[in-house]
Amino acid sequence: MPTKKKPQVTAPKKPTAAAAQARRSELLGTAAEVFAEQGYNATTVRAIADHAGMLAGSLYYHFDSKESMLEEILRTFLDELWDGYDTVLASGLGPRETLEALVTESFREIDRHRAAVAIYQKESRQLAVQDRFAFLADSQRRFEKAWLSILEQGVARRVFRADLDVRLTYRFVRDTVWVAASWYRPGGQHSPEEIARQYLSMVLDGIAVRT
Repeated sequence: MPTKKKPQVTAPKKPTAAAAQARRSELLGTAAEVFAEQGYNATTVRAIADHAGMLAGSLYYHFDSKESMLEEILRTFLDELWDGYDTVLASGLGPRETLEALVTESFREIDRHRAAVAIYQKESRQLAVQDRFAFLADSQRRFEKAWLSILEQGVARRVFRADLDVRLTYRFVRDTVWVAASWYRPGGQHSPEEIARQYLSMVLDGIAVRT
């Protein structure tokens, strides 16, 4: 009597590297939105998993902790920000043109990483004292140095007013640009470039030398 062949069981295919990376990026995007909305300390791994439509244990397949997720979110944002900033700073533009390009690049980063910017605004001060997040303080010092240098050059070259308080101006520009993460939504009525143009038209009329 012939024996029946057992049905062959095919093992599930492992996701490709590209698919795994895409899933990882998707999960980081979800985590960033939850962190931005609920606050880092109040957010649990379970909350992130719930928003991602998966079990909390499954999230640990991709990340070992919520701290790892937050670190990757913030490092990705800052690395991309500085890629753009360094390109502008190395381009040899004048002070006004450099300021305009940096503001525009900042709004583009808000468009690309709105949730990460919101987290950075809310959480960076308390996170920066931890060794794991010391890169936040390093980036802030680098950011301040770059912007103060541009403003000082503008005053020295008589592009900006001689009586300009560069440190106060830096704080004003910094805060009014990055606070946009609290209201900006990608795909809205205005592109990041248009918002930057409108913003610059208001700011520069106040600090540019009148001719």
